[in-house]
Amino acid sequence: MEKDDQERVNRDLESEEAQNYFQDRRKKSYQLRRSILDYGMGVIIFGFGVLFLVAPKVGLPVGIDDTFRYIFSGLCLLYGAFRVYRGARKNYFN
Repeated sequence: MEKDDQERVNRDLESEEAQNYFQDRRKKSYQLRRSILDYGMGVIIFGFGVLFLVAPKVGLPVGIDDTFRYIFSGLCLLYGAFRVYRGARKNYFN
């Protein structure tokens, strides 16, 4: 009888270890996808900030006032930098 109980306990432990392994893999996979998304979106938003900042010097016509263009550009630069920073930290579960 003790041998059967020991085998049942071993199976339960193996099942729990397998479950933890798959949960860890799922968590790491989610972190990787999320960080790639944050890097990509951060670079794109930061790029739009730079584009709006230097648009008149490059010759691109922008139909908004310079003050609003600078404000929007600054916000894009800040938010893009934040998204890249968040992708680098990979702190999604706290």
